Amino acid sequence: MTRLAFAALIPVLLASTAAVAQDKTDMQDARNVELKGSDGASMGTASFVPTPHGVLIEADLQNLPGGTHGFHIHETGVCEGDFSSAGGHYNPGDVDHGYMGETGPHAGDMPNVVATDGAVKVSVFNPNVSMTGGDAPLDDEDGSALMIHSGADDYASQPAGDAGSRIACGVIFPAK
Repeated sequence: MTRLAFAALIPVLLASTAAVAQDKTDMQDARNVELKGSDGASMGTASFVPTPHGVLIEADLQNLPGGTHGFHIHETGVCEGDFSSAGGHYNPGDVDHGYMGETGPHAGDMPNVVATDGAVKVSVFNPNVSMTGGDAPLDDEDGSALMIHSGADDYASQPAGDAGSRIACGVIFPAK
C-alpha cells in the first residue's frame, strides 16, 4: 500500500515542481524600474512581473506629495526633462482613455495611487499589457515608461484623464 501511495504522489510532486519552476522563470523575467523626479531625485521603484494573463506591477514609491496621483504606463521608454519625452498613455489599441468610457481603457491606464506622508506601496495587475509579444507588448520598438502624475486621473477626460503634470518617470524598456 505504501508503494501505491508513493506512486500516486509522484504526479503531484512533478506538477508542483513545474509550477515552482514557472514562478521562478516569471520572477527572472521581471523588470525592475527606478522612478525619478524631474530633478533626478529617486521617487521609488517598481517591478514588472510577467504572468500568463498580463503584468503584475509592484511599486514602492516615496517623496511624493500627499494625495491621489495618476499612475500610468506611457508609450515611449524615455524619461527626460519634464517627461513629455515619454509620450502619451500606452494605447496600441487606439481606444478612448479611462475606465468610464465605452471603448476604454488604454492599455496603459491603471488605478490611481494614494500617497500618505509621501509614500505608497501598491500592487496592480494590468491584464491589458504583456512584457513581450501579443497585442500590447511593453518592449515594442519605442519602449515604455511608468509615470506618476501630480493629480488624480478622473478615468474619463480625453485624452489622458486630466491628471496634471508628470512628477516621476521610470523607463520600463528603453526605446530601441
